[in-house]
Amino acid sequence: MAKTKTIYECQHCGHQSAKWVGKCVECEMWNSYEEVSVLASKGGNSVQQSRVKALENNKPKKIEEIRLDKVERLKTGIAEFDRVMGGGITLGSLNLIGGEPGIGKSTLLMEVCGKITREKPEWKILYVSGEESESQIAQRSQRLGVRGDNFYILHQTCWEKIAEQINKLSPDFLVVDSIQTTASESIPSAAGTVTQIREVTYELMNCAKSQGITSFIIGHVTKDGNISGPKVLEHMVDGVVYFEGDQYNYYRLLRVLKNRFGNTHEVGIFEMQEDGLREVHNPSQYFIEKSFDGAFGRSLSCVLEGTRPLFVEIQALVVENKFGNGRRTTHGIDQNRLAMLVAVIEKYYELPLFYQDIYVNVVGGLKLTQRDSDLSVIASLLSSYYKKPLNEKTLFLGEVGLTGEIRKIPMANIILKEVDLLQYERVVTSKRMDPKILAELNLEVIGVEKISDLRDYELF
Repeated sequence: MAKTKTIYECQHCGHQSAKWVGKCVECEMWNSYEEVSVLASKGGNSVQQSRVKALENNKPKKIEEIRLDKVERLKTGIAEFDRVMGGGITLGSLNLIGGEPGIGKSTLLMEVCGKITREKPEWKILYVSGEESESQIAQRSQRLGVRGDNFYILHQTCWEKIAEQINKLSPDFLVVDSIQTTASESIPSAAGTVTQIREVTYELMNCAKSQGITSFIIGHVTKDGNISGPKVLEHMVDGVVYFEGDQYNYYRLLRVLKNRFGNTHEVGIFEMQEDGLREVHNPSQYFIEKSFDGAFGRSLSCVLEGTRPLFVEIQALVVENKFGNGRRTTHGIDQNRLAMLVAVIEKYYELPLFYQDIYVNVVGGLKLTQRDSDLSVIASLLSSYYKKPLNEKTLFLGEVGLTGEIRKIPMANIILKEVDLLQYERVVTSKRMDPKILAELNLEVIGVEKISDLRDYELF
């Protein structure tokens, strides 16, 4: 008979230890170990034994002998969602959507279900929720106008009972909301632990793949912005999508980080309204606010999200600090990146910014992870310090190095063509930009080699 033993498991990466330790030896997270109970037997774990038996008959094949399966996609009619998924949902795939509470994950998938009921009325859709009651889900579906004779709702947290209903109903589309609330009776640990998440996701993957069910699972995020148990979940699923944005703001960004059947780093943009999410079809200037005359500390840039150029407004405020070291506050960019750019300005402009309070904000709740907007951040800081406004028809593009040099940005031709299309007048960028690209544009391009060269053009 199997015996129960106690071990300690990291809730971030799944590393196991015989005793509690303060810092995980694998992911180096502090205070992440929790006590869990597991079944120990001489023959090993029964789940592991079944996995080994399933692979015993596999033999290596020549690459020419392998039959290639055709990838079929379903277009939902939500253009931004289809863009992120690589042109539509891949039939039979297992996908993970993560995001902060209240960001709109359940609303998005409910709208996807609504589109599928209209595009494929013969499809059976099963929406499993462990967080909300059946009445709450039905109220949301009515608010979003989602109806269908083959749309089924199930409130359940036990995986064995969910699997039983899946086998009885044989749905074509499955949503599990959320994977952290789903638990297996065969695992003696609480729901949401790494052990439960790993085993339930594995069983769900086998069930969905064997029956060809297109599945979506919703995952919570930790305080660091990562999906709970990310290393456990992400390698099992076919696609990983994050729903980002400020829940106090209107805009939401759907960003794909993994896609076995399409491109990664694509972005879809939505706007939250009373009746649900609405697509933003032309988001080029959605993140730019019209400023009043004479406003300083404001500059414009353009970043590439996937294959889509987005115009962003970066605002900076530099004020004197009379009580010691200056404060650094950012929203939308990395605070360490700002500290580096401030150090570059102090070195090559000889400005006493160390004792200044500095605040930097990216308008619209957009989070910038690229370095293409470094020059725009510096331009905003200098504009605020000198109290001189910048031209609203001027854009700043370029990465700034520690030596003060301005580097050219990748895929600049796509960005500059979009800038020219929207009739901006001037672009300040790296001097190393390809002249062939510039010859095709009707823009005034100012090429600078170092940030100190900005003085020569009387921008500040």
